[in-house]
Amino acid sequence: MSELFDKSIRTLELPRVLQLLSEQAVSPEAKELALAVRPETDYEDVLRLLDQTDGARAMIVLRGAPGFSGVKPVKDLLDRADRGGSLNIPELIRIGDLLYAARRAKEYFNADAAEPTALDQIFLSIHGNRFLEDKIRRCISDENTVADAASPELADIRRHMRAALAKSRQILQKIISSPSYSKVLQDNIITQRDGRFVVPVKADQKGNLPGLIHDVSSTGATVFVEPMGVVQANNELKELQAREEKEIDRILAELSAEAASFREDINLDYELLIRLDVIFARAKLSNKMHAMAPGLSTKGLNLRRARHPLLPPKTAVANDLSLGETFDTLVITGPNTGGKTVTLKTIGLLTLMAQCGLHIPAGDRSEVSVYERVLADIGDEQSIEQSLSTFSAHMKTIVEILQEADRDSLILFDELGAGTDPVEGAALAIAIIQHVRALGARAAATTHYAELKTFAMTTPGVENASCEFNVETLSPTYRLLIGIPGK
Repeated sequence: MSELFDKSIRTLELPRVLQLLSEQAVSPEAKELALAVRPETDYEDVLRLLDQTDGARAMIVLRGAPGFSGVKPVKDLLDRADRGGSLNIPELIRIGDLLYAARRAKEYFNADAAEPTALDQIFLSIHGNRFLEDKIRRCISDENTVADAASPELADIRRHMRAALAKSRQILQKIISSPSYSKVLQDNIITQRDGRFVVPVKADQKGNLPGLIHDVSSTGATVFVEPMGVVQANNELKELQAREEKEIDRILAELSAEAASFREDINLDYELLIRLDVIFARAKLSNKMHAMAPGLSTKGLNLRRARHPLLPPKTAVANDLSLGETFDTLVITGPNTGGKTVTLKTIGLLTLMAQCGLHIPAGDRSEVSVYERVLADIGDEQSIEQSLSTFSAHMKTIVEILQEADRDSLILFDELGAGTDPVEGAALAIAIIQHVRALGARAAATTHYAELKTFAMTTPGVENASCEFNVETLSPTYRLLIGIPGK
């Protein structure tokens, strides 16, 4: 994509529409992909994208949107596991969540035998892995814990740990409850130091409770003693904890190796789910905008009741817009703030949206064409940095457009020839339009020059249009009238 086409995409505010698209996506990567969408320039590719959006919207109507909340990147995790690395608990949970999302997507697709859609092949390509998903769920109870059910060995170790723990606490409970130790203890509590159970003893009474000293308080008044009767039980607990840790490492390594053995299928599922997330985001945005699927035409653009997608639906004026079927150039005239620039942007933006696979806010039987490039010169291009006046900056952009344009281009000029002597500006504007037509490009231009109205009236293939103005209220209606020059 050329730098000029990319600049025109920004000028026509496609990134703002893509931000709305990103907000409809669920997974983080789908949101990023939505923001990075660029218009396709191949007719078949655009048709495929629009068919996918149609299919997703039809599915949403029947059964709501599928869930993509557990879809997060796993490729790096699976690559590490494939090299023999062991994944930790949160990483295995991430893989389990992805497998769950894949299974739910398959169930969603199979939930209701509906008409075939352009999404069928994507859904049918999802593998899922219920066995591995259930194994991860069974082995991992939460983000910090491997469940007892993960292995008989782990369940046995933990049963012995609970017994040793109960034995330690029972001995300590007797000590802190015994009247004979009330003068020895600083507090009647059981605490831990270095993973071993201890009781707080007054420093000057430490000889009266035989045991191992593990710590001293900051004031030195309290020592933390592990009574001799508890040492054996604590030692047993320590050994069991080491065995538990070793068994957990073995279980995580086993799960990691099993996940790695399916890495190609899991990676493909991730890619397919991300792709579906973006497609369903397009369908959800279509619903939100009350949009529809445009037809694709090789003849030109024909929009019915088209609205600018970034204007509030209740205030945006719907217009019928056409270009390319009976005329290749549209000259739009009318008063300032009458809606000429919005009309121009609507033509460009709806074309770009359709080429991104997005539905457009327009009526039934609306059609757009697919262009190699949409090039726009709209807005105040004055450049202080390059010491260019508004006129010079516009001319610089126009020269770049004329160098890049061809018969597969849609060209949009705002206030063509403005900013210089009116007579020269009008002559220049006519010359530019004639050159664009000679290239075979489609073009729409806004202007104040009466000479261009005359040029449009007397030149076959060039059509006048105007933004309606209510003379009684002295205010614009923002309605476009094709075939009628503006006053």
